[in-house]
Amino acid sequence: MSAPAPVPVRPIVILVDDDEALAHALAFSFGLEGLDVRAYGDAETLLAAGALPEHGCLVLDHHLPGMDGLSLLGRLRAAAVRLPAILVTSNPGPALRARAAACGTPIVEKPLLSDALLTAVRRALQPRL
Repeated sequence: MSAPAPVPVRPIVILVDDDEALAHALAFSFGLEGLDVRAYGDAETLLAAGALPEHGCLVLDHHLPGMDGLSLLGRLRAAAVRLPAILVTSNPGPALRARAAACGTPIVEKPLLSDALLTAVRRALQPRL
């Protein structure tokens, strides 16, 4: 008897955004694209959640209560989390753009009116897809 075929694993997007409606809409939209979403409302909740998956990507809102998105990314990198990250924000100034570039993190600007975020997520997940 042959072994059962492995169950395909859907790519995981770790979303940190305090806008519940946006997080729900993104989770629905990404789900339609074959992605699983784990949503967190703030940095502290994600950090308390424990181990993150080895494969996937991070989508971090920059304007979070408490710790901002790039500071969260710094904490994750210090904890050896190497998932690719995307920063979502509105009106990023030159200083924020420079900080994100130094981290190798693309910025997708709000409002999310096009498929720019999905494109960035797919690019970040490219090795997995």
